[in-house]
Amino acid sequence: MVGPSLSDEEREQKRKRLMAGFVLLVGGSAGMIAVQGGADLVSVAAVTVAGLLLGLVLVYYLATIAP
Repeated sequence: MVGPSLSDEEREQKRKRLMAGFVLLVGGSAGMIAVQGGADLVSVAAVTVAGLLLGLVLVYYLATIAP
């Protein structure tokens, strides 16, 4: 029989990278939408930070429902 191709440590590292990528995707897209809407720099920064926080909440929620 063939075992898993990734060790537990590698699997956890890839999972953390995926979660970080998801958070960055949500935050970055929120900032880009603000730029497209013509917001000033302070508003874009605030929306990006809010998007990053929302991404963290979403990742936490997804981690709790899908082990």
